[in-house]
Amino acid sequence: MNKTLTETGLTRRNFLKCSAVGAVSLCAPLFVPASLFGKSAPSNRINVGVIGCGNQSTVDIPEWLKLDDCQVVAVCDVNKASYGYKTPKQFLGRDPQRDFVNRFYANRTGNAGWKGCAACTDFRDVLRRKDIDAVAIITPDHWHAIMTIQAAKAGKDIYCQKPLSLTVEDGQMMVKAVRRYGRILQTGSQWRSNKLIRRACELVRNGRIGTVRSIETQVAYNNFEGPGPGWKPMPVPEGFDYDMWLGPAPEAPYHADRCLYKFRFIHDYSGGQTTNFGAHSNDVAVWALEPKNTGVVEVEDLGAKFPPEGSLFNTATEVAFRVKLANGVEIVCKTQKPGFGIRWEGTDGWLSVGYNKIESSPAAAAESELGGSDIRLPVSDDHFRDFIDAVKARRDPIEPVEDGHRTATLCHLGNIAMRLRRKIQFDPQKEIIKNDKEASAMLRTSVRAKWRRYLR
Repeated sequence: MNKTLTETGLTRRNFLKCSAVGAVSLCAPLFVPASLFGKSAPSNRINVGVIGCGNQSTVDIPEWLKLDDCQVVAVCDVNKASYGYKTPKQFLGRDPQRDFVNRFYANRTGNAGWKGCAACTDFRDVLRRKDIDAVAIITPDHWHAIMTIQAAKAGKDIYCQKPLSLTVEDGQMMVKAVRRYGRILQTGSQWRSNKLIRRACELVRNGRIGTVRSIETQVAYNNFEGPGPGWKPMPVPEGFDYDMWLGPAPEAPYHADRCLYKFRFIHDYSGGQTTNFGAHSNDVAVWALEPKNTGVVEVEDLGAKFPPEGSLFNTATEVAFRVKLANGVEIVCKTQKPGFGIRWEGTDGWLSVGYNKIESSPAAAAESELGGSDIRLPVSDDHFRDFIDAVKARRDPIEPVEDGHRTATLCHLGNIAMRLRRKIQFDPQKEIIKNDKEASAMLRTSVRAKWRRYLR
C-alpha cells in the first residue's frame, strides 16, 4: 500500500512546516527493519497519519501501534504541547504524541534512534504525503467534514471518530465524498466491535422479546462545568495555533475552556453529550432493528436542561428527547448514570445491555442460544483491525459512513428539538425538516469564508 518516500511530493515549504525531528524522520520508512512488523511485508502495510493529538488519541494511537501491518508515520495537531486536556496530568499535543510513537517503535526494534514519525501543524501536509494510505481523524467535531472530504479527494481512507459530523448537512457531504472517491470510512463508534453488544443486538433482531415497540438510551452527565455569564477572554498560549483550531467555526475570543477536551460542550464545535455518548447508545439501539424504515420522522424535547444564558458552555446539561422512527419505534434518550445503556421494550418482554452485562425479562431471552437460522450481524472484535482489513479488502467496515451519518442525524435532530423546545417533523428520505424554517436552518452551520472551498 505504501509508496517510497521519493514519491511523497513534499515541497520544501511543506517539509519545513514539520517539526525538526519529525521532518528528518521522513526518511526512516526507507529502512524499516523486518523485525518491526514481523511477517508483514512493506507492500502489505497501511501507513496511517493521525490528525488530532488530544485525549482520544491516547486511546486510539496505541490501537494502531499494536497492529503489525499498520505503521503510524505522522501525527498532526495545532497544539505543540501542553497540559489542559481531560485530566491535569495529561501532557499532549503533536510533539508528545510524535515522541510516544517514536519511543514505541524504538523499543520494538531495539533502535534507540528511531525517528520515523513526523509531527505537523496543518492537516493538509498529511494529506499531501503520497506514502500515507489512511488518516485517523481525532479532532473536534467541527473539523470532521472538511478533513474527511479532503482526505477522500486525496485518495486516503478514513477512520473518523464519532460523532461523524457536526451537522446533518456535514454528514450528507461526507457520505457523498466517501462514495464519490471510492474510499473506505470507519465511524469510530467502537461498540459495534464488542461481542456483548453484538449478542444483545442479535437477540433483539431475532425476536427474543417479540416486536420492538420502544427503546430507552442513556447519555452521560457533563463531566465539566464551564465559565458562566460574564466570562472573560484569555491570551492564546504559546505553541497553540488558535486560528487554525477554530478553522471553519465562527471567530470567537480565546478561552482555555473553549478548546482541547472541553470543546465538546459548545455548539459551534460539538453537540454535547447528546452526540458524544448518544453516538454510542443510539447507534446500538438502531443496530438491533431491521434496517428498513429506521429513519427519524419526528423528534420532541422532553424538558432538557441547559446552562444559564451567556455561559461559555451552551450544550444540554441534562439531555431529554423522544424520537419516532419510520417503523413506529420510539426512542427516549436521557441523561442517566452510568451514561451508556440501551433497553429495548418488545411485545414479549424487555432486554437491556450496558457496559458489562445483558439482562432481560423474561430471563430466558438473555440466556437463549442463537441458532443457524437466526439473523447474524457483521462480526468485528477490534474496530481498528476491522478498518485495516476493510482498507485492504476494499469493503465496507462494520460502521460505514452511511451508518455513522444516520446515528449522528438522530442525535443532531435531538439537539435541535431540545434547543427550540418543540416537536420537529423530519423527512428521512430527503433529510429535511418539514414546515419549520428556524429548525431547518440548524441542519447546517456557518463556515468561515476561507474554509468554504474545502467542503467541495
